[in-house]
Amino acid sequence: MSDLQQELSQSLDFSDLNLGDMPRDETVEGNIRLDIQEEPASVNDIDDLRKMALFSRIPVTLTLEVASVEISLADLMTVNHDSVIELDKMAGEALDIKVNGILFGKAEAVVLNDKYGLRILEFNSKELGELTR
Repeated sequence: MSDLQQELSQSLDFSDLNLGDMPRDETVEGNIRLDIQEEPASVNDIDDLRKMALFSRIPVTLTLEVASVEISLADLMTVNHDSVIELDKMAGEALDIKVNGILFGKAEAVVLNDKYGLRILEFNSKELGELTR
């Protein structure tokens, strides 16, 4: 190593450079290759993971809602054994999946081993945040 190279390696301090936004394995100036290592998880990230692990064990109620309708109490009181009430969805339309009463996605009903099941058609993960409120 030449004196100049030795002096440069001792005097250059790259600790203040923020390379976090640079793409991994980026080639710079033709032949210098930077292999940027992932930063260790911060305390906040670890806390978030612990909270998520705790929340993931909480039971929730998953409901497949076929349809609904709003009727007056007077109309409800006239319902008898042979009554038919028209609902607000068309036959064959996707059904609502609700988690603790909050819309989670859309599905269709299926039969699995002589039991009802559901096949997920749409999934709305943004609404899951509502479950924590």
